[in-house]
Amino acid sequence: MDLDLTRRRERLEAALGNFWQPMALAARFDSLAASVPDRPYVITDSRSYSYRDMQEWSRQVARGLHEIGVRPGERVALVVDNRPEFVAVKLAVARLGAVAVPVNFSYRADELAAALNGCEASVLISIDAAIGVDRLAVLDELVPGWEGGAASDGVPRLRRVVLVDNRRRPDGLDLRGLLDRAAGLPESGLRRLEDAVAPDSACDIVFTSGTSGYPLGAVLSHDMVLRSAYGSAYHRAFDDGWRICFSLPLYHVFGYVEGLLAAMFAGGAIVPQPVFNPRSILTAVQRHRVSEVLFVPTMSVAVVEEAARHSYDLSSLQSVFSAAAAAPVWLWQRIEKQLAPRQVFTGYGQTEVSAATALTLPGDPVELVAETVGREKLGGVAAPAGLDGSLARYRTVDPFTGTPLPAGAEGELSVRGPIVTRGYFNDPGRTAALIDADGWLRSGDLGRVRDDGYLELTGRSSELFKVGGELVAPKQVEQVLTGYQGVAQAYVAGVPDERLGEVGWAWVVAGEGAQPSEAELLRHCRSHLAPFKVPRKITFLSADELPKTSTGKVQKYLLVRNRLGS
Repeated sequence: MDLDLTRRRERLEAALGNFWQPMALAARFDSLAASVPDRPYVITDSRSYSYRDMQEWSRQVARGLHEIGVRPGERVALVVDNRPEFVAVKLAVARLGAVAVPVNFSYRADELAAALNGCEASVLISIDAAIGVDRLAVLDELVPGWEGGAASDGVPRLRRVVLVDNRRRPDGLDLRGLLDRAAGLPESGLRRLEDAVAPDSACDIVFTSGTSGYPLGAVLSHDMVLRSAYGSAYHRAFDDGWRICFSLPLYHVFGYVEGLLAAMFAGGAIVPQPVFNPRSILTAVQRHRVSEVLFVPTMSVAVVEEAARHSYDLSSLQSVFSAAAAAPVWLWQRIEKQLAPRQVFTGYGQTEVSAATALTLPGDPVELVAETVGREKLGGVAAPAGLDGSLARYRTVDPFTGTPLPAGAEGELSVRGPIVTRGYFNDPGRTAALIDADGWLRSGDLGRVRDDGYLELTGRSSELFKVGGELVAPKQVEQVLTGYQGVAQAYVAGVPDERLGEVGWAWVVAGEGAQPSEAELLRHCRSHLAPFKVPRKITFLSADELPKTSTGKVQKYLLVRNRLGS
């Protein structure tokens, strides 16, 4: 092994005392912050927040949340984009032993209601606007009069809405108002609450798209996300003070675990970007001496194109981690040429496994990075006995029966380990269907584990598809389309796209005597769905033109094949 990699990993191990002690999230943050209190943890163009800054801020927010009734085990939903407030609130919720539920900030009212009800959130903390979405208008539609306390038949468990900033609604409670209430809980009282948080208790409920149409909430414990984050720092061999830049939303485990949490194990920092812009990313690398960037492949393409057009000082860049979809060899070659990192990575995982469970190794050739998604993630001292130093173990099973297959056989990938969820919130049926009694989780992806330990993906066992790294469940889009007057049937599937990997395509059968246009149906979708879920195009056909099985089921793969052949 490279001596520099060995040195970095030994330093990471030494910072933990060369053994893994399960801890709650806030306790782990505080223990790491004690050694580097004045180092930056969250860096923006206007200000840097040190570990001490974030520690004190999150404690004040926690005390304020307690004063409005947040108690251990309660769910607090976060509709907050990539700004320092997300970090302060996330740590504050963890300090109380409550459960953070990060929610996609592009959700409209129906989608937000489904998420809030799905996790039974009692408090919602929200920004007032996101790109393309007036969050206050969404709140007004969902919880009229929310400024005086939430009370709505649509979200019956929700009792309070807190804005990040209430400049537009001065009657509403915001984070500054929470700080004014912090004195109600003495510091000693907060300490008792922090000390009572168990490492194996729920820390997060993170939504993952499912075939049921609306997202399902995977329950992640404190120890799960911390082991996964430490394993990522160890596997990718973070150097001291490692800085990570990304525009991936913090409501995703990719940005949350692989960025925010992983950085703290090296006394490092994150440089979060509120939106993706290749020029802004490269400028941030240059300005803030960034060590690593996190991308999905569509971002990687845009960034290398920008780097080829303009000159940036990228001498600090040591690593490019691009995952969530396949990338061809030529893209990895361009990354190495235009960005010149010391190492490149891809990986594989999902919400239920606390981000990545497989990663390529430092120094792997781009051909291997392109044809596989890596091998089981190394855990260092965080790896339990029996997993040969890794945090997860993969095998394949028959996608129809769930029966384990011989080593090397192609099938549905199944995984277990200390970073794999034990279940979905309030969904024992889904939990039982996907997680067996021994803790093996069925991933929904087809692939195989090669003799060299690397994983290859060969397809999906479900209809889910990804648009620029965002999972889309066709059933939800179909329900929106068929809810429009004049639509009798609707079928949605993913089709290949050069920049986004896949985009949605809809096939619609109009009702008798109706003639809905593509423009009005797309407009309807945009008013009910996040932008990435809206189909790119709509094809109209008659019911007789739908390809069906002998039992009358529509064969979507033939719709896609016919579309690609046209």
